[in-house]
Amino acid sequence: MRGRIGFPAAQVPDGKKTWSESDLLRHVSPDDLLKFGLIPEFVGRLPMAVSVDPLDKDDLVRILTEPRNAIVKQFERLFALDGVELVFTEEALATVAEEAIKLETGARGLRTIIEQTLLDVMFEIPSRRDVRKCVISDDTIANKSQPLLLTQTERPIEWQWRDTA
Repeated sequence: MRGRIGFPAAQVPDGKKTWSESDLLRHVSPDDLLKFGLIPEFVGRLPMAVSVDPLDKDDLVRILTEPRNAIVKQFERLFALDGVELVFTEEALATVAEEAIKLETGARGLRTIIEQTLLDVMFEIPSRRDVRKCVISDDTIANKSQPLLLTQTERPIEWQWRDTA
């Protein structure tokens, strides 16, 4: 690799810059929209053109947990109505975010992933008086395995999935 004058160890790129889609969209101008095929009357009515960056895993985990009415908090309240503490491990939340990224659903898909994971549990828990805690791990999300159900004394409870087929 060639060095810069005065800085022989400096790395100089080979002249080709790789642009991500979000980088390109950040530089879109009204002329670009016209060249793309939008009619001038429409482009003229746009007060501004802005782009948004795609959400990464950390952003999606924050969406799951931080807002006042976050998805995780909503499900925790639902389980609390039956006297059950719902706990998501950090790895489980990261796995939910990874699933949403893999499915390309973004933040809109987070609720669906959690609902699918908790569907059988939400039907089972009201009929079980011995359940006091439900722990959702990354294995529960990724492999559709059973969540860990615990009694008041933190003893695991064996239970069978209901056949939904």
